[in-house]
Amino acid sequence: MTVDHAPEGVKSPTGCPVSGMAAGFDPFRGAYQVDPPTSLKEARKEEPVFYSPLLDYWVVTRYEDIKQIFKTPSVFSPSITLDQITPISDEALQILGSYQFAPGPTIVNEDEPIHTERRRLLMQPFEADNVAVLEPKIREVVNTYLDKVIKDGRADLIGDLLYEVPCIVALIFLGVPDEDIETCRHFGMQQTLFTWGHPTGDEQTRVATGMGKFWEFAGGLVQKLKADPNAKGWIPHAIEMQRQHPDLFDDNYLQNIMMSGVVAAHETTTNATGNAFRTLLENRAAWEEICIDPTLIPKAIEECLRYSGSVVAWRRKAVTDTTVGGVDIPAGGRLLIVMASANRDDSVFPEPDDFDIHRGNARRHLTFGIGSHTCLGATLARLEMKVFLEEVSRRLPHMSLVAGQDFSYLPNTSFRGPEHVLVEWDPQRNPVPADRP
Repeated sequence: MTVDHAPEGVKSPTGCPVSGMAAGFDPFRGAYQVDPPTSLKEARKEEPVFYSPLLDYWVVTRYEDIKQIFKTPSVFSPSITLDQITPISDEALQILGSYQFAPGPTIVNEDEPIHTERRRLLMQPFEADNVAVLEPKIREVVNTYLDKVIKDGRADLIGDLLYEVPCIVALIFLGVPDEDIETCRHFGMQQTLFTWGHPTGDEQTRVATGMGKFWEFAGGLVQKLKADPNAKGWIPHAIEMQRQHPDLFDDNYLQNIMMSGVVAAHETTTNATGNAFRTLLENRAAWEEICIDPTLIPKAIEECLRYSGSVVAWRRKAVTDTTVGGVDIPAGGRLLIVMASANRDDSVFPEPDDFDIHRGNARRHLTFGIGSHTCLGATLARLEMKVFLEEVSRRLPHMSLVAGQDFSYLPNTSFRGPEHVLVEWDPQRNPVPADRP
């Protein structure tokens, strides 16, 4: 293997020279932001594990390496998953301190053995039968928002549909009372830029204020739910688990999962569904197939999650000296594991850059992770995506992307979804008579 090297003197913490490709890797701008898996195609072939001086992380790009990291939490700790990838300014720290902001471990970033104990106790609301109960409500909310634009002939799928509906569903699932949904929705989008992005000092100050207020609100909401013996949802379930297992769950933990749960259950589903609509409408034959035969939608969802998933990368920390893909990683070394790249690994997915809703192994994608840290909300996310695609393809099969639009994304390492997806259609051709002007 021949690798061009960076300027002399640039080395990894293990003393190895850093390649030119690795030295030039910037996840906050350029090729990675345009198309993460394609930007790492050369790396998958030539340098599948490389050290990024910009991030001070090892970047892992191949499927089997990433799968093994996920499945070995005793060696690769998830403890840094929610750490800020860009150091926090002193001013932002002071602002957070003024709100007594005290982030602690949650489901995604806690180590064993407590992770498995807590996950087992918190899992029940996420089981398929319990999630399925929400389907009529999801369908009702989707159609309520579709009704608002169906006769207009033009919409922004994100602003008019995909931002609002997953937020409402997420808050219902969590158990947020109706009167608090609007306030909670307002706070829910603060965390991505702060945790996984490259915010300026001014942006850190602004977002820190929002996150501090969100933290206060989440704490008050937990106390409100504790006082309501009839409350239903994941957080009320967690409160009951606290009563039964006070050694495993304190109020700080409940406050943390309330706050992180809003982000996890809302934003990732909005992004995943936005990516799916863009991808399907850009691959018109696939869109027309699911319009004709909605039974293909579950397969289409898996291929969308593989081809353009909303969770691009996670992070891990080496607990001990170890090796990944033949590269030595020292204890304490931090890893950016890029699942979007793994999902285009041609050793697992033949012709990986082709979008194929009939792909036989699309469900092997790593977008939801694998092993003990597999996404708790995967079943709910799949259900929401299914209902969105069923209802929109039923009522607007003739919908198309507005030509010439630019798709923009919030610059960060880990979460990806279009900020806008502009679509248009002829309302006179709406197949449901009541939907015509």
